[in-house]
Amino acid sequence: MEPMHAEIAQSNATLEAISSRVLIVEDDEAIAAMVERTLAGAGMEADIARIGADADVCIVEGAGSPAETNLRTGDIANMGFALAADVPVILAGDIDRGGVIASLVGTHVVLDDADRSMIHGFLINKFRGNVALFDAGLDDIATRTGWPSMGVVTWSHDLAVLPAEDAVELGERRGGDGDIHIVVPMLSRIANFDDVDPLSLEDDVTVTMVPPGQPLPVADVILIPGTKATLADMEFLRSQGWDLDIAAHVRRGGRIVGICGGYQLLGSAIADPEGIEGPAAEVAGLGLLDVATTLHADKVTRPVTGTHAASGQEVAGYEIHVGRTDGPDTKRPWLHIDGAASGATSSDGRIVGSYVHGVFSSDAFRQAYLAELRPGRVSSSVQYNERVDLALDAWAAQLEDQLDIDEILRIATSRA
Repeated sequence: MEPMHAEIAQSNATLEAISSRVLIVEDDEAIAAMVERTLAGAGMEADIARIGADADVCIVEGAGSPAETNLRTGDIANMGFALAADVPVILAGDIDRGGVIASLVGTHVVLDDADRSMIHGFLINKFRGNVALFDAGLDDIATRTGWPSMGVVTWSHDLAVLPAEDAVELGERRGGDGDIHIVVPMLSRIANFDDVDPLSLEDDVTVTMVPPGQPLPVADVILIPGTKATLADMEFLRSQGWDLDIAAHVRRGGRIVGICGGYQLLGSAIADPEGIEGPAAEVAGLGLLDVATTLHADKVTRPVTGTHAASGQEVAGYEIHVGRTDGPDTKRPWLHIDGAASGATSSDGRIVGSYVHGVFSSDAFRQAYLAELRPGRVSSSVQYNERVDLALDAWAAQLEDQLDIDEILRIATSRA
């Protein structure tokens, strides 16, 4: 169960329209600034105004549960943030996990008066079956808590096309059953891991997410994803023996793609002289690209467009990273982004990397890349971004039908 605050925001410097009236603003730097000022107890009003300047309503999703009383002191992700920012809260209960009545009622019991006063309602998510069968449950929750119901959102299989929200979902995601096999090691601090989603929609592609404790199977491609902590995940990768699996993959002539942190891991070394990820340190990388990375405090967050260096196909995506990567292999860039070289390619062309997330969402480029793996492959008609847009539109229509949107908007714009 997670609190849903109105009027604030969430990560990555993009706007996603989830209906014609509600926008989710994602801005890591703004959230980081607000976190610092929340702890200081002042100064958030300007940040909130700036984030919401181009939106009618902004939503921030809480992390975990508001009822974790052992974490309440210093909390900045749930009720502590809502209280400090004077933001109304709607609780979302996940009925698919079971015990949703006890969870919502129990939250009401354990919250103190100040936190409890911030909550203006609740909704039920992921309901399967006849919603009318839960009418008595809604009444029971409302009676015991005094919170009104905003509605019940039913389970939708159509949303499977959307990127996974949390790393915990990744073990359940496996795409296709095709001849082209792409393997993704699940790093301990995996981040921005939706790069593989467009590939998983191709009928002739099989995507396997490999959890810790399992070897990387024989595959056509190993895609090493982003990570929140590159140095730590380099050590984690070695602890799993995946460095040996990757070396064997290379000896067999397999291909490797490194995205963002995965790109950094492919180089000869990753240095953190400023202690960005922890104590200042340097670790050896996989040594598969002749590049090296140095982490710096300045964080790059930007949408980008460009072309694939080899095919000339257009690509679009985003960068969100700290650090700079240089070396001889960058003279063979994988991409050209905004008129500049981006990434690196090994001398045999089989190992590539770049900081750009989302390149496989570009349909023509994705088809060209898969054709490299299977010469003569007939391009599919999969249009990834269109599928995502259709799923979001369908979801927005479902929410408008199943939730009291007018009341939610009234709550969102009223402040607490």
